[in-house]
Amino acid sequence: MKDFDIHLADDKEKNLAAHLLAGSEPWITLRITEEQCKKNCYDPEYLLYLAFEKEKPAGILLLDPKGVAGSPYIKSIAVFPEFRGKGIGTKLLSFAEDLFSSNSRHLFICVSSFNNRARKLYEKFGFETVGELKDYIIKGASEILMHKGI
Repeated sequence: MKDFDIHLADDKEKNLAAHLLAGSEPWITLRITEEQCKKNCYDPEYLLYLAFEKEKPAGILLLDPKGVAGSPYIKSIAVFPEFRGKGIGTKLLSFAEDLFSSNSRHLFICVSSFNNRARKLYEKFGFETVGELKDYIIKGASEILMHKGI
């Protein structure tokens, strides 16, 4: 294995991904359970990738290839606590862009209105806000739909 590697998750890794998601923001605030996260991680319509840094799990990327009007959608992205702030999120976003750039001109992601750190990352990566879904998952918070041309 290289110092950094991303590959499709196996079943054991899908459980690890669901656990990471359920124990991280924004899923905690949104009250998304580990069972709900597992359902998404095991959904055959989605692609789940796991990133490793020096053979340690560093982050996950859950993709819906036809998520928004047939264009790819980053359903979930999460980084393990010990790897946060080290560029793993950017590497995962770049991976998604590279994966779909040959057959799509668009890439979408949502970010919760209270998740400022993630929103700044997405904006730095070139995503722009295209819509807001107020009170979509929980009252008092919005889901911000973002788009990037690829």
